Amino acid sequence: MTGRLMLLDTASLYFRAYFGVPDSVRAPDGTPVNAVRGLLDFIDRLVKDHRPEKLVACMDADWRPQWRVDLIPSYKAHRVAEEHEGAPDAEEVPDTLSPQVPVIEEVLDALGIARVGVAGYEADDVIGTFTARADGPVDIVTGDRDLYQLVDDARDIRVLYPLKGVGTLQLTDEAWLREKYGVDGRGYADLALLRGDPSDGLPGVPGVGEKTAAKLLAEFGHLAGIVAAVDDPKAKLTPTQRKRLTEAAPYLAVAPKVVRVAGDVPLPAVDTALPHTPLDPAALDALAARWGLGGSLQRLLTTLEA
Repeated sequence: MTGRLMLLDTASLYFRAYFGVPDSVRAPDGTPVNAVRGLLDFIDRLVKDHRPEKLVACMDADWRPQWRVDLIPSYKAHRVAEEHEGAPDAEEVPDTLSPQVPVIEEVLDALGIARVGVAGYEADDVIGTFTARADGPVDIVTGDRDLYQLVDDARDIRVLYPLKGVGTLQLTDEAWLREKYGVDGRGYADLALLRGDPSDGLPGVPGVGEKTAAKLLAEFGHLAGIVAAVDDPKAKLTPTQRKRLTEAAPYLAVAPKVVRVAGDVPLPAVDTALPHTPLDPAALDALAARWGLGGSLQRLLTTLEA
């Protein structure tokens, strides 16, 4: 892939749209479509402001993959609404958002915007694999800081993190990461797993917060260096740190695979080029009428044509 590629963490964006756009935005039959219209407005603004040549809406085919749960059972456990035997568990989602997700998928497909989800993987993993394969610059649009681990100035890979809608984005590069966290993109995953993340059910190392994690990484370079230091009596660790890291050894052995996004997802062959005209105009017209997509869809179509 050459030319600037924009990767959307789609669920992250439609969640933000859902909570940012009033649920009084409804289809002709009264069904809320605030997430649908909000996401279309987001994509319109992103394309206008950043002019990607390629665009992929990355999806959560499995928001809580079993292979991650097998390693850390608490992974996202608090967000499970319903357990399904032999299938992905259902995530706790607002009642009026769930019905909008299939509409979002249908609209993206009719527009011809590439939409990729892969069974057994999260959108983060799809994003990680597209990023690993990219030959040109990449913009990752997400409200999930986990993806900071992909930032790489040498390859012009950055994260656009929405602060308010998508009109105000935090452009996250390695300079910003070093100033904020004291690490580069590669170091962010190590910092995150040491610190832990209650929102993802990651326990971290007890007593090791963000600042301590950053200091340990500055001293020992990476997680492997910290783990090796635990068995080195000359290493600059306090007795308390050594004890806590020793007790956390089983967690530290499996956490990297859980926290680091996959870079080897079997992606389907898709056309990632940003469409200038709808792939299926008739289907798009029907969706626009059925769901009252109005100005949100028309603005995006005008932007794509330009």
